[in-house]
Amino acid sequence: MKKLLQLTVNGTPREVAVHAHATLGEVLRQDLGLTGTKIGCGEGDCGACTVLLDGEPVNSCLVLAMQANDREVTTIEGLADGEGLHPVQAAFVEAGAIQCGFCSPGMILSATALLDRVPKPSDLQVRTALSGNLCRCTGYQKIVDATLNAAEILDPPSDNKTDAQGDNKRRLP
Repeated sequence: MKKLLQLTVNGTPREVAVHAHATLGEVLRQDLGLTGTKIGCGEGDCGACTVLLDGEPVNSCLVLAMQANDREVTTIEGLADGEGLHPVQAAFVEAGAIQCGFCSPGMILSATALLDRVPKPSDLQVRTALSGNLCRCTGYQKIVDATLNAAEILDPPSDNKTDAQGDNKRRLP
């Protein structure tokens, strides 16, 4: 027997009838046609299926679709703004952090979630945030570099700060 699932996917309210045992990853790919979400191991070990559920990265192969009822899901397809790439996506391309592309959606969404929480992460914070995502092609340094580059794009350093009177003041560390 199917149940009606109501959720917002990439900013668009959606309704879909799903089996109670269907995973979020299955529904995204099979019912909604969002094939950017990859299903790798199906056991939550590889992170290829990572999506953002209310802004937090989750393995969509482990989340039952009904657990996403009345919640917000962001997939790799919803990250870009129209035709332009999201800064994290662009940074991954620029740094050569995308090879075969299978892990890329999960890596990019995990990196995006980190940068939403921590605008200027350390190398260790990036590695920790991405530790649930496996890559067999690039190695991890390019992925870490891409994430750190995206942080600079999203939150560029500023040496000056203007006060209420319009005077420039040096920003304190």
